[in-house]
Amino acid sequence: MAEGVLFNLAGKVLEMLGPLTLQEINLAYGDVKAELENIKTTVSIIQAVLLDAEKQGSHNNKVKDWLNKLRDVLLDAYDVLDDLSTEDSRYKMMTGNKMTKEVRIFFSSSNQLTYSLKIGHRIKAIRERLDAITIDKKDFRFIQSSIEPQVMNRGRETYSFVLEENVVGREDDKKEIIKLLLDTNTVENVSLIPIVGSGGLGKTTLAQLIYKDENVKNNFELMLWTCVSDNFVVKRIVKQILECFGGRRCEEIESLDILQKHLQRKLNGKKYFIVSDDVWIEDKNQWILLKDLLMGGARGSRIVVTTRSIKVAEIMDTPSRHELKGLAPKKAWSLFVKMAFKERVKSQKTKP
Repeated sequence: MAEGVLFNLAGKVLEMLGPLTLQEINLAYGDVKAELENIKTTVSIIQAVLLDAEKQGSHNNKVKDWLNKLRDVLLDAYDVLDDLSTEDSRYKMMTGNKMTKEVRIFFSSSNQLTYSLKIGHRIKAIRERLDAITIDKKDFRFIQSSIEPQVMNRGRETYSFVLEENVVGREDDKKEIIKLLLDTNTVENVSLIPIVGSGGLGKTTLAQLIYKDENVKNNFELMLWTCVSDNFVVKRIVKQILECFGGRRCEEIESLDILQKHLQRKLNGKKYFIVSDDVWIEDKNQWILLKDLLMGGARGSRIVVTTRSIKVAEIMDTPSRHELKGLAPKKAWSLFVKMAFKERVKSQKTKP
């Protein structure tokens, strides 16, 4: 096992527990909030010694066994938290406004009770396993690390292609953002347009619809889709832009000054459109640096950013923020039918 892997995995679990937006799901099983807080505390304590533990695990079989147990429970914790986040997003999307009768049936009290009992048991089991691992930790003399907690890359990759037939209820959002993209009254050469909303609401899908729109394509000379996630490194993003726009490999170029000169030559006088999907970085200085590097484009160049973080949108300091809401009841039900009964609908259409 490569050193630092579990350290970063623990950081990811802590990140998912951090905002505790998961509390918005009303779980009926015990005091789930307290269980999640206990998990957060325990993982924080364990993470502090993980760098040393992973080094010792390379030559100590007992430590290696301890690390394997920890890996299994951290992966299970990640899965549970991801399930909670997905359920939370789905509930928000389906009940963003007044619920229809059909949606109300789907989210009936019996369905919620079954789900909350099941997930509650899983959370309790994870907390108990972490407690046991913490006790076993006392058998080893791990050294606490002074390194700031890190977060592993989500490993999520998105792309610009989308099937419009699978999209429901985002026509108005699409029109509103395209209007901002094509606005000729902007003062700045480069304008940022953040799309903000909870996970699962369809930010990426909306950006995909905009990216493939013919009016948008005809309005820009250069277009680029990037998926940023946790890996927001200005130098890496500039290299990616150069490789896409210029067709040249930039892996060996480490000087940001040289990269900037290449970028300026490529963007000089050209009107471009970039989508940065799934952005989490909340460092204003990084955003200012990236925007400064991209200022060589022609007036009307645009960068659309999708993010779950209100803070990300705020540090961009732009009046063009678009907040994505839950679907209207009828559209939410239509989407639910597409998702849950897709095969059934398909078979009905093929009947003679």
